[in-house]
Parts: sequence; C-alpha cells; structure tokens
Amino acid sequence: MYSDIFREVVDIMHSDYAGYKDKQGWDNPKVYEDKIRQLENTNELTPNRFTELVQDYLLDFKDPHMFFIVQKSETQQLYDNGFKVRRHEDKLFVTSTGNESRLKVGDAIVELDNVPVLALVEKHKRELMESKAERESWRDIIKKYNLAKVVDRTGKEQIIELKKYPKEGYVANHSITRIDEDTLCMTLTDFFNPDPLNQLIEKHKKELSKTVNLIIDVRINNGGSDATFQNLTPYLFPTNPIILDYSDYQMKFNCTERNASSQINSLKEDLNQITDPTIQNMIKQFIQMWEKHRGSGFVAFESQNMEAEIVGLEYPKNIIILADVYCGSAGDIFVNLCKQSPKVTVVGRATMGMNDYANLTTITWNNQLKFMYPTSRLDQLDHRGALEEPGIKPDIYIPWAPEHIEKDIDMETAMNILQRV
Repeated sequence: MYSDIFREVVDIMHSDYAGYKDKQGWDNPKVYEDKIRQLENTNELTPNRFTELVQDYLLDFKDPHMFFIVQKSETQQLYDNGFKVRRHEDKLFVTSTGNESRLKVGDAIVELDNVPVLALVEKHKRELMESKAERESWRDIIKKYNLAKVVDRTGKEQIIELKKYPKEGYVANHSITRIDEDTLCMTLTDFFNPDPLNQLIEKHKKELSKTVNLIIDVRINNGGSDATFQNLTPYLFPTNPIILDYSDYQMKFNCTERNASSQINSLKEDLNQITDPTIQNMIKQFIQMWEKHRGSGFVAFESQNMEAEIVGLEYPKNIIILADVYCGSAGDIFVNLCKQSPKVTVVGRATMGMNDYANLTTITWNNQLKFMYPTSRLDQLDHRGALEEPGIKPDIYIPWAPEHIEKDIDMETAMNILQRV
C-alpha cells in the first residue's frame, strides 16, 4: 500500500506539481522507494515513519509550500515536542511552551544528543533551507533527537530527555483590541475563510471609521486565500485613487486532469462553507476556469487582472503592519498589497515567501494521509534571478534577538513611529 502511495506522490511531483519542469532531475525517488519497500516487507512501516520518508523525499524540490501529513483520527494521534524555538547565533531559544512543562520561555538549547547547535545547522542545511538564523524552522529537526542540553536564564545547565506530546490544535485569532485612545490593534492569524474577518470588521466598523492609527499583526498568519481580506482593503488605502499593481502575481495553472478534478472538488466544498456572495462568485468563476482548461497543461486563467484601482477611506490615517517569517502564502500577498499604500509602514522581518508555486490542491489516501502541493507558477520566475532572501521585506527591519522574548520590540517600534507621525 505505502509503495503505491509513494509512486503516486512521485507521479504528482513529475507531472502535476507546478514546479515539475523547473526542477526536473532534482529528486532521487528510487532511494526512497527501495527503503519503503524494505520496511514494508519487514512490517516496520507505520504511517508516521512513511510520512517522514515522503517529507524527506520532498525536500529535494526546495519548496516550503507543500505538505505531506498524517491526519489525526481515532486511531492516529499526532505528536510534537511541546515547545517552539528560534535560533540566535549558537543557541535555540525557547519562544513558547505548550505541553512541555520542564522548559520555560527564554531557556536556551545548546546541544541535541551532544551535538552543538552550529554543527546541527550544518548537518540539517537541507531541511532548514534558509540563510538567516531567524528564518529557520526547527520543529521537525528537534523531533529526531532524544536529549537536549538546556541553559536557563541564570546559566544553570540541565540535560532533559525530549518527549512527545499530543499535538495541540490550531486556535485562530481574529481580534481587535484598543491600545490607546488613538490606536487599535488587529490580529489576523489566517485568511482561511472571509466570514470571521468580515464579522470582525462589521463588529468594529464604528471604531475603525474613527481611529487615527491601526496596527495589523500578521506575524503569525497561516495563509489561505487573498479573496478573504477583500473587505479590509479599503481601510488600508487613502481616499485618493491608487492603481494597485498585481503584475508580480501573474501566473499559469498546471491544468492536468488530476489537478482539475481535485481543485474543482475542493472549491465546491468551499462554496458550501462560505456565505460572502462576492467570494462565492469568485469561487464559481475559478471552478469554470478549471473545467474549461482541464487537461490543457499550463494556462493563464482569463480572469486574471494585473491592475485595479482602489479608493480607500479617510480613517485609519496611519497603519503599521507587523510581519515575520511565520506569515506566508496569502499572508505574503497581504503584506505586499499593504506596501503599495502610502498609509502603511511594514515593521519586523521578511515574510515567508511561499508564492512562487501556489494555489495548493489536496490528495488524500484512506482518510489518513494527505498531500498538499502547488498547482500554479508565477510567470516572473522566467525573468527573476535568485533572490537573496525570500518573502516580502519590511520597510523597517528589526532583526530577531532573544530580547524579543522579554518584550514586544516590534510593537514598541510601531508605537514609537505612530507617536512621531
């Protein structure tokens, strides 16, 4: 069974994945196929072990915008280490703790299984895929180790045996809080569905129409669809007309039979979950495009419009966007859109930069294993050289440092900017 699934994944990566032409010959599937068959023959292959092998195979494509995961079920529990870290120089600093009570925020991991952090960086360069420490993701790497040498804030060292805990579910946050008389802070952790954001805007419409300053925190934003923040857009721009440039997002869709079937099915499911009539109409148009071009290979959908005029609102007058590497996909697009407004200043760090290959579709096996991969490719890849750093860059860059654990330096910077306006 697992060998069949893996062969299908390889087939997807060689024909349906939006980057398959660009990355021809990058992978070595036979090594993984042999390993999977060997483990199958000895009954040693579990869903989690198979997932690890597929994820390792997918690293060859150097694309952070695809995911092969085990779905949680009655018989399948998902696990993690119960804490999160961020690297600064030669230490992994604990930035949050969930189920792992032995660690405290601010503790620093200096070794895993007696290997120093900088040696681990070199060893796991393929998985990290980043040139800056602050952009690295260590979540899956830490899972591979058993012992951590930890130094607390007083300098005391201890060795802890790393444990696996049931993975905590994602809790969305779409909220507005008042910071002072002139300033509101809006937090948006995803753009999955327009309804929560539209409800938030409607609830705070009176406040938004009067506030001088608005801070929008998308430092953690799990993406979704750029159509989701459509009703927020007028607040981001001034009253004089501005021509928005979407040329960076001109793309072609790989309209294979598999991609078309998968996208049409998932889009029809979205229609049943979304109540916004404008978004529903956009989804219907998207379905029509997939149906029209089914089996045609790479196609630019006719509905793409690379320029649009927007007339915004008088208030808020000043907007700060807080951004970070944990903001990606539709979050990337949101920050890029905001940067076109004279009202907006982006503060923090560059976003994840996931949209070279986008518009993910999902293939599922036995309601247990799920593969999400991109079906669209940006045209600008044909003309763009290698980027020094992916993502949408902030106007004011604040390097991440351990001091961020003690206080919200990004927010302090935002307030200082607003006080000077």
